[in-house]
Amino acid sequence: MQVKLNVNGTQRSADVEPRTLLVHLIREEFALTGTHIGCDTTSCGACTVLLDGAPVKSCTMFGVQADGRSVTTVEGLAGADGLHPIQTAFKQEHGLQCGFCTPGMMLTGAALIEENPAPSDEDVRWAISGQLCRCTGYMNIVKAIQAAAAAKSGLSATAAV
Repeated sequence: MQVKLNVNGTQRSADVEPRTLLVHLIREEFALTGTHIGCDTTSCGACTVLLDGAPVKSCTMFGVQADGRSVTTVEGLAGADGLHPIQTAFKQEHGLQCGFCTPGMMLTGAALIEENPAPSDEDVRWAISGQLCRCTGYMNIVKAIQAAAAAKSGLSATAAV
């Protein structure tokens, strides 16, 4: 089956079997390996991408379901003017360690701060509740997402919390 989708702002197409998962389409056909494969059961969130701006777990979605839609991977977060605020904040706030969960956390955080420019700890924790991190204990991830929200809205990180 032929699928056409917008991936990170670029129109892409591929011939795929109808049963091809979106995560495999992204990684194997489009060579965007920032989308990780973790559990294949939606438990870990390492495969999270944005589909029309909303976080989805690409390990349980077929590539054909994304036909005609817009997909953003971690590679698509940075713009022409540099890193996305979420990427900068994860670096500054030490929101990553091994990095396996980081792409999904960043994409989920980016979607959250688009909807909520000043998320509370509870808001962030709820948003990332479908993501597993085995390294950081989440505290720095929460701080990073809040710092990104503050940077995006032009506030200091402490004013946003």
